[in-house]
Amino acid sequence: MALRLLLQLALLGLGTTRPLVRGRSFGAPAVAWPSFFDLNSPLGVHETTQIPSNGSAPLRVDVQVFVTNVFNVDILRYTVSSMLLLRLSWLDTRLAWNASVHPRRALTLPWDSLWTPELTIQEALWVDWQDQTPQAQVDQDGRVELYLALTTETNCDFELLHFPRDQSNCTLSFYALSNTVMELEFQAHVVNEIVSVKREYVVGDLKTQVPPQQLVPCFQVKLHLQNTALKAILALLVPGEALLLADMCGGLLPLQAPERMAYKVTLLLGYLVFHSSLVQVLPSSSSCNPLLIHYFTIQLLLLFVSTVETVLLAGLLARGHLRAKRSPGPAPRGEQQAHEEAGPNPEEAPRGAGSRRSWAEAADHTFFLLYVAGVVCSQFIFIGLWMWATCKSDPAPGEAVPHGGQPRP
Repeated sequence: MALRLLLQLALLGLGTTRPLVRGRSFGAPAVAWPSFFDLNSPLGVHETTQIPSNGSAPLRVDVQVFVTNVFNVDILRYTVSSMLLLRLSWLDTRLAWNASVHPRRALTLPWDSLWTPELTIQEALWVDWQDQTPQAQVDQDGRVELYLALTTETNCDFELLHFPRDQSNCTLSFYALSNTVMELEFQAHVVNEIVSVKREYVVGDLKTQVPPQQLVPCFQVKLHLQNTALKAILALLVPGEALLLADMCGGLLPLQAPERMAYKVTLLLGYLVFHSSLVQVLPSSSSCNPLLIHYFTIQLLLLFVSTVETVLLAGLLARGHLRAKRSPGPAPRGEQQAHEEAGPNPEEAPRGAGSRRSWAEAADHTFFLLYVAGVVCSQFIFIGLWMWATCKSDPAPGEAVPHGGQPRP
C-alpha cells in the first residue's frame, strides 16, 4: 500500500515539473513519503536532490552514449548535427528499500525529484532535449537509471587539407559544471547505432575518453567522419580537368586561324566563372587550407599563360603581315618591266611572309610542347602532394587550459 502511494505521489504531486504545476505554489510536499524512504521531512526531500555521498571517493556515473544519427555536416560553417541517446546510471543508497518488506523490484520517478547530473555540451551551438520530463528508474538497491535523448549542432575543427577525401575527428565534450572532480566522475562508453550510410559524410569510428586534469567532471565522445567525395569529384575535379584538357587541344589549332583566339578567350572566361563559384564551395581556414584551392589556382594561371601566348603570337603575326604589305616601295621602271616580262614567281612572292610565319609557328609549337609538359608535371606534383603532404592545424587558444579554471589576468 505504501509503495502504491509512493508511485501516485511521484507521478502526480511530488515530482512534477514546473510546466505541469504552472499557476500553483510549489514548495515542500504536503503528503508524507512512504516510510521505507525515510523522507518524511522537508530536509529529507532536500537531501534527495543533493549529490549522493560515496565516502571519500567521488560518485561514479556510468554513461552509455548511443549515437543514432549524424547529419548536416557543413564544412563551410564548421558544424555537424547529431542525435544521441544517453543512458546514465549511478548508485544512490538513500533510495534503497527492503525488498522483503516491500516486494517491488523498481520504481519510476520524475527526474527533478532526485539528484541527476546536469550536463552541458561545450561545443554545442544549440541542444534540443527530446523529452522535457524524463523519468528515472530506481531499483531496490538504489541503482538509478536515466535516459536522455537529444539533438545537437556542434562546432567541429575539420581537417580539410585533403578535401574531398578528408577525414576529421569531431568532439562532443559533456561537462557537469555544478559538481567538482572530488564529488563526481564519469565512466563513458559509446555505441554506434547509425543504420543509414547514404550520405556525403559517414561515421568511421566512435570513441570516448575522460580528459585528465580537469577541474569539473567531463567525458568526451569523438566522431571520426570520412568524406565519400563523390559530390566534390563530379562538381569540381571533372569540370576543372575537362577545361584544362580542352585548352591543350586548342593548341592544335593553326595560329593564324581567328577561331583559335576566340576559343582560348572563351575557355579562360569559362574557367574564371568556374573559379569564382569554386571559391564559394571550398572552405577556407586560418591554417591547413585544402590543396584543391592551390591546385585550381595553378590551373587558372596555366590557362591565363596559354591565352596570353596565343594573343601575343597572333598579334605579332598579324602586325608582321600589315608591315609587309606597307613596306615594299615602288620598284624602278626597268626592274618593273623585267618582272613583267619574266612573269610572276610563285616561290619568291611569299618568301617574306613565309619566313615570318615560320618563326611564329615554331615558337607556338615549342610553347605547346612546354605547356603540355608543364600540365603533366603539375598533375604528378599534385598527386604526390595529395598522397604524402601533411599539415597540423594550429592549437586552439584554450586547449591547454583546464575547463573551469581561473581566468588569466
